[in-house]
Amino acid sequence: MITRPMPEATLYSFRRCPYAMRARLALRYAQVPVQIIEVSLKAKPPEMLALSAKGTVPVLAVDGRVIDESLEIMHWALEQQDPEDWRLTADPAAPAQMTALIAENDQVFKVHLNRYKYAERYPEAPMEHYRAQGAVFLAQLESRLQEQRYLLAERASLADMALLPFVRQFAHVDRQWFAQAPYPALHAWLQGLLESQLFTAVMAKPPSNIDL
Repeated sequence: MITRPMPEATLYSFRRCPYAMRARLALRYAQVPVQIIEVSLKAKPPEMLALSAKGTVPVLAVDGRVIDESLEIMHWALEQQDPEDWRLTADPAAPAQMTALIAENDQVFKVHLNRYKYAERYPEAPMEHYRAQGAVFLAQLESRLQEQRYLLAERASLADMALLPFVRQFAHVDRQWFAQAPYPALHAWLQGLLESQLFTAVMAKPPSNIDL
């Protein structure tokens, strides 16, 4: 069996950004050789802006191609290598389920998360209102995780890794509230992933003078 060499890649990232987190998770999982450039959001490097006018992380430059959407980066990484089958290829229903779950996270839950985390910017309702809206999605995840260990199966998939950084961020807004919230399966799922070697590796602080 001939293994084709992995392409060299450059990823512009910000350690705490959930979109950048999930891109890093997929790239490391797929063992893609990548140079990670930690970006200061107050002084974005001109070379990144030249690649992507959006000016947001993550931005992946590889083989003359620029990918500046986190989910697209994840899919690209899994096309290079998917050793534990995050795509759940044996399950014909998995692609549609993943797409729907990630879309709800990105398009609905993320809106509530932003308002909950930055409630002072949205004074039309109290923080608890935005938290309750986001908690509807957490309850859905809890229901799934009471059926199996991970969101779609007994093993981790693309959906778990795509949602992980956002659930983590929601949990960290008010850790005391989340700790006592009635989501035992979600708590176990989140804690297990946060303590995994993969997540620990992608969250290691880069050797730089950037204030993280």
